[in-house]
Amino acid sequence: MRVLVVDDHPLYREGLITALEALPDVEVVGEAPDGHEAVRLAAELTPDIVVMDLNLPARDGGPALNGIDATREIVRHRPETAVLVLTMLDGDDSVFAAMRAGARGYLVKGADRQEIARALRAVGSGEVVFSAAIAGRVLSWFASGGRAATMPFPELTEREREVLDLVARGLTNAAIAKRLFLSDKTVRNHVSNVFTKLQVADRAEAVARARDAGLGSGG
Repeated sequence: MRVLVVDDHPLYREGLITALEALPDVEVVGEAPDGHEAVRLAAELTPDIVVMDLNLPARDGGPALNGIDATREIVRHRPETAVLVLTMLDGDDSVFAAMRAGARGYLVKGADRQEIARALRAVGSGEVVFSAAIAGRVLSWFASGGRAATMPFPELTEREREVLDLVARGLTNAAIAKRLFLSDKTVRNHVSNVFTKLQVADRAEAVARARDAGLGSGG
């Protein structure tokens, strides 16, 4: 199996690569420290599997491409490449957002080499795999008919969702800054990140998406 490793922490990435290369059927063909590089290398190196962290940083002062969005891009362009998430994030929002983006597996950091090896073989064979703790929650969600309450736009941070809610209520950036005790620049950055993550072109489109999802109804 040809594997691309994506993680922003050099020491963890190095250790993971060493562990993977010790497996007899794994060849690590590349490594990426951020989402943009992950998408580029996935297209260039055509790996069988991408081991993907979710909390990825911005690069060169540009917008960040988190692991969920990077997964979506990779799967969209290379559906034959399996994405196995390996991350510290274990919340339901992150799990379901990753699976909706096309990931075939989800492990939490701390998984041992044997668990990672089993997961690689599973996703490489077209199966879906979760770590034990997450699998129980996923099964419970399906057992309840998928009725578990989930926050809209799980790709957004809590602060970005709060800003979007206020945008959907019709507040200007200056009014949002005053309401949240933030600088105008910080609010502009949050709004820009929201537009990028939701792939909307302008404020009106963002408001429409937000209201469709139930935001902006607080008056």
